[in-house]
Amino acid sequence: MDHFVVTVVAPDKPGQVERIADCIAQHGGNWLESRMSRMAGQFAGIVRVQVPADNREELKSALQALAEQDIRVLFAESSTEPLVGWKSIGMELVGNDRPGIVRDITGLLTKLGVNVEKLVTEVNPAPMSSEPLFHAEAILGVPLTLSLDLLQERLETLADDLMVDLVLRTEL
Repeated sequence: MDHFVVTVVAPDKPGQVERIADCIAQHGGNWLESRMSRMAGQFAGIVRVQVPADNREELKSALQALAEQDIRVLFAESSTEPLVGWKSIGMELVGNDRPGIVRDITGLLTKLGVNVEKLVTEVNPAPMSSEPLFHAEAILGVPLTLSLDLLQERLETLADDLMVDLVLRTEL
């Protein structure tokens, strides 16, 4: 069996997931896991697919043919994840929105060797002032060699500079 990851982008409308799932199933593929979302009138998703080696190229061609229905696809090879000592923690951050906030946070995480496994962000009006309020929720892969106290300290220093509230959760 072969595995690969498919990224899809299409206009948001009913039936898009079904079209993709039907294509995968018709070519002997197995939908293993996915993350999908709608944003600004577009639908985007990422799907890990398992397929018999003999059907691999036929399935990839069929998925590419979905472009006729305005579904664009991109392929990446799937590999076994390395056995690295990680612990998953949650991070929630809320503060006044400003350009560069995601860059500053992810820059610090990268310097500490932390992997962003999941990130969901949005900007909404603050309840009292209606000023733009940035909100982020993340799942972070933290190396076992990195002290959670040090991570907390570095993030809190950045949070003070950015004027945001930060919460780390070790229990997911």
